Amino acid sequence: MIGLAFRLELHRSRVIAVGLAIVVLLYGGLIAALYPILLANTAMIEDYMKLFPKEIMAGFGMTGSLADPGIFFTTYIGSFLWPVVAAIAAIVLATRPSAADADRGWADVVLATPLTRSRHLGAGILGQAVVLAALAFVTVGGVLGVGALVGAGFDTGRFLAAAAVLWLFGCAMAGVTSLVAVITLSRGAAAAVTAGLLIAMYLLNIVAQVQPDLAWLGGLSAFRYAGVGALIDSGSVDWVGVGVFAVVAVAGWAASLVLFRRRDLLP
Repeated sequence: MIGLAFRLELHRSRVIAVGLAIVVLLYGGLIAALYPILLANTAMIEDYMKLFPKEIMAGFGMTGSLADPGIFFTTYIGSFLWPVVAAIAAIVLATRPSAADADRGWADVVLATPLTRSRHLGAGILGQAVVLAALAFVTVGGVLGVGALVGAGFDTGRFLAAAAVLWLFGCAMAGVTSLVAVITLSRGAAAAVTAGLLIAMYLLNIVAQVQPDLAWLGGLSAFRYAGVGALIDSGSVDWVGVGVFAVVAVAGWAASLVLFRRRDLLP
């Protein structure tokens, strides 16, 4: 029964999944196509970047040369495109099995079958993880594919490892969104909380970079732990960040399952 529910979740996710996949493929491919131009004009670009304070550049992920694949990827995708894509996917997918279905009356239909609440939501959570994984690897795949065509020389293994970190980042967002959706049974409230947290963490990361005295604020931001730049350039994995994302995702999803079992489905 849960297998059928999982396939239904994937079927219901096809529009948002395909739409976002097209966006990341096109954007990632375009950015990768521009990489050789950055390499050919590295000196000029670095001279231009020196016009800005180092703290400001660090706040936007530019802690080195854009000629470095990790800095390049982090600047244009890791700290810009992916958080937005992951947030959209997390909000749409994580709010549907609880808040959206309850609001439309679909949950009553599903739960009238032998499918339990835990299995219904569990199938939705599994669908979230699968779709987010697909989007993360498609995001990196677009960069690698076009990069190979233009001779960018990207390290495939390190980029794929970075995709795994991006996936965990998205799972953490989905876990939090799932929990808020179960608590509030409101897709709007869950979306507002997720978007608000993402924006707040982004600003905290920038403030931590700009103001050395407030560097400790960076530890409160998910962007601090999504260190794919170092991973791509040197193969250095931020295991603390990986652990944080995994714990937040699992804790959010687990709490959602526990609360949804007894949650009154009337908002």
